Amino acid sequence: MNSASRISRLAAAVAGAAVLGAALSAQARELSISTVLPDAFPWGQAAEKWAELVEERTDGELTLRVYPNSQLVNGDQTREFSAMRSGLIDMAVGSTINWSPQVPELNLFSLPFFMPDEAAVDAVTGGAAGEMVFEAIETRGVIPLAWGENGFRQLSNSRGPIDSPEDLDGLKIRVVGSPLFQDTFTALGADPTQMSWTDAQPALTTGAVDGQENPLSVFDVARIDQVGQEYLTLWNYMNDPLIFAVNQQVWETLSEEEREILRETAIEAGQWEIEMTREQESERLAAIQERGVEVTELTAEQHGAFVNATQSVHDKWIPRIGQDLVDTAREAIEAR
Repeated sequence: MNSASRISRLAAAVAGAAVLGAALSAQARELSISTVLPDAFPWGQAAEKWAELVEERTDGELTLRVYPNSQLVNGDQTREFSAMRSGLIDMAVGSTINWSPQVPELNLFSLPFFMPDEAAVDAVTGGAAGEMVFEAIETRGVIPLAWGENGFRQLSNSRGPIDSPEDLDGLKIRVVGSPLFQDTFTALGADPTQMSWTDAQPALTTGAVDGQENPLSVFDVARIDQVGQEYLTLWNYMNDPLIFAVNQQVWETLSEEEREILRETAIEAGQWEIEMTREQESERLAAIQERGVEVTELTAEQHGAFVNATQSVHDKWIPRIGQDLVDTAREAIEAR
């Protein structure tokens, strides 16, 4: 083979590689993931972990771009599920609370004092009740893939220690946009004020609201104590699991291999985030106390007073959630 021929073949090979590279690039696909919190929080880290695993397992042919701070829904976190269902958002790592206005079954996790501990949460999400919740989500045009965790929500305020329902009388408490939260704090004698998290911190700073409820991870990372929240009550009144999910139409455009990768990586990212969140809980509490926050832990008797005061919320909301689902969850909790 003469020199000219070799050069010609080499040029053809280079050109062919370029065409193949362009074809592979054209096949690469980017999907959007919505989250409420950025990667300074475990919630945001869960989405980033998912994106990292997917890119690694697909060699970059499928990438997930995370959009934190509810930016895909202009800061209105309660619109996230509707936006994903309609296709404005491809995917999300979302809160059961924020999705509950569109999926009433998700209010199961917001029933006050229904989930006594982490083992109870795991029994529900990992069993028949969890499957029922996923089925409810899927009937609304969204494919749920895995569970994550935002954690048990605790109560803080700027007025003083709270260890009885009477201590909440008249306090303005910021709550998320779920009617169940309104009913819970009204039953406790408080004045619940619905607002997005974006608006909550300025309201706490100015004293427009007296308190708020959030997991310790949010209290710690967001330094809520710096906006006047000097008193924290550990009451574990509800848990807020996270759900990894995909728009159904997007899901149907994916290959079987891509679907399996998305599901496996979601489960892996969720388990990683749950373990991390729980392991960090005691460290976060210690850090909060070191910053001067007064922490109140309830006795069994004090806890019981809150349970009794919110019984009316159960009576009102269980029919909306579904008696069968609640009974199935209760059986799992009792058998844990």
